[in-house]
Amino acid sequence: MKRRFLTPALLLVLTGTAMAQTSLLEGLLPPGSASTSGQIMQMLAALTVLSIAPGLLIMVTSFTRFAIAFSMLRSGLGLQTTPANLVMISLALFMTFYVMAPVFDRAWQNGVQPLVNNQITQEVAINEIATPFREFMLRQVRDKDLRLFEDLADESFRTKANDVVDMRILIPAFMISELRRGFEIGFLIVLPFLVIDLIVATLTMSMGMMMLPPTVLSLPFKILFFVLIDGWNILVGSLIRSFS
Repeated sequence: MKRRFLTPALLLVLTGTAMAQTSLLEGLLPPGSASTSGQIMQMLAALTVLSIAPGLLIMVTSFTRFAIAFSMLRSGLGLQTTPANLVMISLALFMTFYVMAPVFDRAWQNGVQPLVNNQITQEVAINEIATPFREFMLRQVRDKDLRLFEDLADESFRTKANDVVDMRILIPAFMISELRRGFEIGFLIVLPFLVIDLIVATLTMSMGMMMLPPTVLSLPFKILFFVLIDGWNILVGSLIRSFS
């Protein structure tokens, strides 16, 4: 008899718990016209985008040029671990946020914020978010690199009659353009340090100091030269102005 009364009571408890969990889940999800499963897929897609955000930051922003320039600077000075990687990457990141601030603001105001407030659809939001980045990359990409990927691209995603460049063409073209400019800037950075190395090597050879590496003597002179000309101010200012 006890089992007959306990079984319906247990079913009622489990049913109530399941309904409570369902209502709790619906309360956690943002309101909208999509179903619960559709909203769950949206949340998973958002988490996926956040997981690859560092890669997206490198691909569509000015970070590549800054990172290459700072790496070339450290190599030209002959310093392997100074400044530390954390310092160099952090400086490159904050400079990227500084340069890309207008682009981020437009993407937030025109795309992300209206989507969060359910004022526009996802398709419209994606287009509004991508438009500022597309315009930024089009200003910086070389026509030669853009034509290269357009010629290699499949007919299905080449530039259409409305002159909207597909991101699958624009992003790799922008990246190789940034790599080229980064190495150009790196050459100009390394050149004066190379001259100092040559002068010190010539002096040490003429003095007969064969066993003394020239880099040991040239290192303090390169650091002193970089400090006297206020190198960080000149380099950072030149890198930011290169995106004007």
